[in-house]
Amino acid sequence: MTRITVTVDGTRYTDDVEPRTLLVQYLRDRLGKVGTVVGCDTGNCGACTVHLDGRSVKSCQLLAVQTDGHEVTTIEGLANGATLHPMQEAFRDCHALQCGFCTPGMIMQAVDLVTENPHPTEAEVREGLEGNLCRCTGYHNIVKAVQQGAGAMSGGQS
Repeated sequence: MTRITVTVDGTRYTDDVEPRTLLVQYLRDRLGKVGTVVGCDTGNCGACTVHLDGRSVKSCQLLAVQTDGHEVTTIEGLANGATLHPMQEAFRDCHALQCGFCTPGMIMQAVDLVTENPHPTEAEVREGLEGNLCRCTGYHNIVKAVQQGAGAMSGGQS
């Protein structure tokens, strides 16, 4: 076992974990952060996307021990209590989901994309979401939601 201390969604945790434990397993099984979805376990689908020190990462490709001393934000950590993050609201308002399985990872990737590029074009949104797969929607409403969320995050129109 290896002892780690990691801040997840603003709360500091110190735990003993097996060195082979994936971050996604730690978040879901130990901390109950089930909004982080286990999809492909190979890094291809992006459903498990979280933020590590403010940047998006696929939590199925990181070991929990690699997050020792770092800060992780999950989809649950984006909201401020009952107030949704602007990107979460945009996904809801634009009906940017069907089954919802990919949605947490899409939102986490979208927030990172908009942090880097506050006013992305449609092409830039599509490229920025390349590592996140949706098998239901065809992406049209997802792209629309990311652009609406970008506008809300920047306080203006995108």
